[in-house]
Amino acid sequence: MARTPFTKMHGLGNDFVVIDARAQPAPPALLSGGGARAIADRRHGIGCDQVIVIERASGADAFMRIFNSDGGEVGACGNGARCVGSVLMGETGAGEATIDTASGPLAVRSAPHGLVTVDMGPARAAWQDIPLAREMDTLHLDLALDPGRGKGLTHAVGVNMGNPHAVFFVDDAEAFDLARIGPKLEHDPLFPERANITLAQVTSRTNIRARVWERGAGMTAACGSAACAALVAAARRGLTERRGTVHLTGGDLQIEWRGDGHVLMTGPVATSFTGAFDLDALRNGAAA
Repeated sequence: MARTPFTKMHGLGNDFVVIDARAQPAPPALLSGGGARAIADRRHGIGCDQVIVIERASGADAFMRIFNSDGGEVGACGNGARCVGSVLMGETGAGEATIDTASGPLAVRSAPHGLVTVDMGPARAAWQDIPLAREMDTLHLDLALDPGRGKGLTHAVGVNMGNPHAVFFVDDAEAFDLARIGPKLEHDPLFPERANITLAQVTSRTNIRARVWERGAGMTAACGSAACAALVAAARRGLTERRGTVHLTGGDLQIEWRGDGHVLMTGPVATSFTGAFDLDALRNGAAA
């Protein structure tokens, strides 16, 4: 297979291998689960949380395909959208861009101080939209881990931000072994499409500390859609205002849940390096 150019980018440490397939479609093997896993592998591949493929689109500046590090294709990635949006705006010199995704179109625009804002669309909270396996109150999900113990998790809030999220409010987000409990909660039968799991510690009416276990990617330094879900969940519970800062392991994102239901996320993007890889070599365990 020919060598494929890529750009390594990240938003607050949530990192991506970005492949531009607008001029020449990406080979089918590249878009398979095995191909994405080989690229994302941090020992034998390039290493990333998600592989993002930019494709041509009708009615938008580009279409963004997203593959988690486990090879599964997903519909939303807020930090990834900001990275792709920065690429598109850099090409045109415009201050805004539209990205189509499997979960719908996203509007991206430049923000002061070199930051990028993405409109993640409306937050959805109906049980069938998250989706859940059965009807229930999404402000108090029937989901618990180690209930009754000193550091048990109960009564998560369900939110869909283009992907499913369960947000647990805790007194101390650092007090849990999220790498251990995240997979159990992600795969709970309540979530037919699995779920992103967030531990949210509200520190003021405008500040939330959040740690995230990402569906299909594991522990990540920052998850944009989870930051949106955390703010929406907190505001729904009456714990915060509808605008605030979510403090993730990799840094801060500014989140606003507008009156029309749309959620805006603002934060930095960065390019780490560029290169090219041979997918066959990655699959064989060779260096890129």
